[in-house]
Amino acid sequence: MKLLAHLLCLFHHDRCEGLEMDAVAVNEDGIPYFFKGDHLYKGFHGKAELSNETFAELDDLHHVGHVDAAFRLHCVNSPEHEDYDFIFFFLDDKVFKYTKGKLDDGYPKDISEVFPGIPDHLDAAVWCPVPECDVPTVIFFKGNEIYHFNFKSKAVEEKEFQSMPNCTSALRFMEHYYCFHGHMFSKFDPKTGEVHGKYPKEARDFFMRCSKFSDDSNHVERERCSRVHLDAITTDNAGNMYAFRGHHFLHKDEGNDTLTADTIENAFKELHSEVDAVFSHDGHLYMIKDDQVFLYKESEPRTHLEGYPKPVKEELGIEGPIDAAFVCQDHHIAHIVKGHSLYDVDLNASPRVAANERPLAVFKKVDAAMCGPQGIRVFVGNHFYEFESTMILTGARLLPEQHRVSMELFGCDH
Repeated sequence: MKLLAHLLCLFHHDRCEGLEMDAVAVNEDGIPYFFKGDHLYKGFHGKAELSNETFAELDDLHHVGHVDAAFRLHCVNSPEHEDYDFIFFFLDDKVFKYTKGKLDDGYPKDISEVFPGIPDHLDAAVWCPVPECDVPTVIFFKGNEIYHFNFKSKAVEEKEFQSMPNCTSALRFMEHYYCFHGHMFSKFDPKTGEVHGKYPKEARDFFMRCSKFSDDSNHVERERCSRVHLDAITTDNAGNMYAFRGHHFLHKDEGNDTLTADTIENAFKELHSEVDAVFSHDGHLYMIKDDQVFLYKESEPRTHLEGYPKPVKEELGIEGPIDAAFVCQDHHIAHIVKGHSLYDVDLNASPRVAANERPLAVFKKVDAAMCGPQGIRVFVGNHFYEFESTMILTGARLLPEQHRVSMELFGCDH
């Protein structure tokens, strides 16, 4: 009977239907976990799964159907010369502390023991490190009550965040702070609670990869400012940019800073939605989805070439699916990212063969990549990294400077 209830819950709860999440926290890899009832959504798309499949003790030890609040405490090079990386979950009057996916010894504990002065049955919690807060702070929300908990001294200061709605969950993401209420969210100042700009906004537009825009969405703002990672990105021979995410893509013409948004279904109807990798070569867009390559003329109208799609193995000499691909301008080598390796494919050769395999030591996973005047850009999550050449990319042992996709590439102001 319990299994049936779980299955019914999973069936009826769809993040794109406008769920009010109970809690949100990022894991150690920076992937958001959205909790609703006794299940969770990992990342920005995909089906729900039972939360006790990942965090068994939340259910087995406490028998609670939902998480009240959660946050990741991540502190590097702290004054104590110790790096912290924990995830805390709050259920009724208990707190659970996980390190690398495992429950710490002695947990769960009473909230009052670990966070004295903080009430039970919380609504939300979020970590605020220095310098975003004056001292390392956990911000707790319960109704219209706000508590700033000094993580070092354990002092508690009650705050009034008058311009914010009551938060049902809260999240620190890309050094910004978000209060979720219903299926809406507001960005706030963690010190004062002030909300600047046009909020609240639709959470599904920026934190979910849903197939349809909400009725009042600004299509371009959604794609520019989405926190969902890119699936693929490229520039064509004329310098026009295409950036793909889920069912949609952004397009910018060379010499024109204006971005436009459209659906993949509308512009590339044979693909329908979601691509794994895209690169441009010899006036054509190579669009890779699963184990198939679709070929389109770059010029308007974008015509799908006869005889395609073809298997990735036949077209590029490597088994699909792949993670990313790019061609540097005026070159005929397609660089293919698959797993932790980079391969070269000579597009002038026949048959084409994936050769010269090299490891990508600095990345666990690559979402997208492109090559342009700035060199090679590798996209991981909400950030991108620049490398002057494939030699520097494959030889790297440390990550270069981190850049934000939404702000630095697309000019989003929030």
